[in-house]
Amino acid sequence: MALSSSSSAAAALLNGSGSISSSFAVCYYGPHHKGVEGRIESTNDHEDYEKLARGMESASPLEIMDKAFQKFGNDIAIAFSGAEDVVLIEYAKLTGRPFRVFSLDTGRLNPETHQFFDTVEKHYGIRIEYTFPNAVEVQALVRTKGLFSFYEDGHQECCRIRKVRPLKRALKGLRAWITGQRKDQSPGTRAEIPVVQIDTSFEGIDGGKGSLVKWNPLANVKGQDIWNFLRAMNIPINSLHSQGYISIGCEPCTRPVLPGQHEREGRWWWEDAKAKECGLHNGNIKQEELSQHININGNGVAQHTNGSAPASDLFNSQKLVSFRRTGIENLARLQNREDPWLIVLYAPWCHFCQAMEGSYIELAEQLEGMGVKVGKFRADGDHKEFAKQKLQLVSFPTILFFPKHSAKPVKYPSEKRDVDSLMAFVNALR
Repeated sequence: MALSSSSSAAAALLNGSGSISSSFAVCYYGPHHKGVEGRIESTNDHEDYEKLARGMESASPLEIMDKAFQKFGNDIAIAFSGAEDVVLIEYAKLTGRPFRVFSLDTGRLNPETHQFFDTVEKHYGIRIEYTFPNAVEVQALVRTKGLFSFYEDGHQECCRIRKVRPLKRALKGLRAWITGQRKDQSPGTRAEIPVVQIDTSFEGIDGGKGSLVKWNPLANVKGQDIWNFLRAMNIPINSLHSQGYISIGCEPCTRPVLPGQHEREGRWWWEDAKAKECGLHNGNIKQEELSQHININGNGVAQHTNGSAPASDLFNSQKLVSFRRTGIENLARLQNREDPWLIVLYAPWCHFCQAMEGSYIELAEQLEGMGVKVGKFRADGDHKEFAKQKLQLVSFPTILFFPKHSAKPVKYPSEKRDVDSLMAFVNALR
């Protein structure tokens, strides 16, 4: 990926003067890729991942995911549990890179979780492969202790057979994996997880200590922010969530939680609340501003293309940058931006654009000082065909988020244009 060498070069482009879990799925590739072409960046065996984690502590999940794929290519995969960690697949899709996903089917999942896997496959155009526990080991456990021995002597033995050992086999074919762990999930075991770490519990393809890296892109994201993003992006969810389940595992060991209860209280509720791990994560147990170079208010006021009288321009605020055609073209070309941008493509005569004017200006005011630039581009008239071909315009308004480290903008998919919904979309990507 080509990167701009300096903020002045980026500014020139914008100014127009430059040129241009209970169950986890293996081996998924994005629908437009036949395969992942090897490792993209060779990995330094002695890399200081503690230093890397500190440097990315404030990075967005999208940026962390992109970094992980960049470093490990085909040697990394996402662990998908069939719960709200479906957000990882959405982020992976948004990076534009090919990626893999894996999942463990323990044999004790809810029917709703299996149905959810099918929904996810169809939504993302993928085919999930599963890893299963060893049938001989499961048979021996059940014949010796019965189907529900974990209620009497703890869940560790059952989880070791149905989850930990299958996971160990899957990870032996990788050099890194991506999990949906968050600090707020389990106060006793996950409160200090970093965004990236050496996995001390499992080994990777090269074998030995330090041969596997674990990425936790959601480590610093709050559960509520995850759910805001799921709703904002219209991402499918497990139907068990609507029945009161938050953390979802195997059917006998998962139950709904009451209002105000912590999400992990629905898992292994008969055991110590500070040790609720199944063994998969036992290692836890401890620029110069470019807007100065963009012509402000460059679009002026244009006549509605159907010949009606000119409409007053919208989104007039000092908190917003108004893009000309050259400016928006060059913003789209940039591979590396000093700041992420939120841009609305609008037409002054559009009633839906008029209706969201207040919320968009309020959003711009809230984002000031948060490192996200806010702008507008009038995309009707002579610019409409260009916007349809290059900026994903289908109807007005269209809202795009341009990440710092990706050329491809992310389109806001929802018709909810209130401040909270838009802020959830931005917070999930910035």
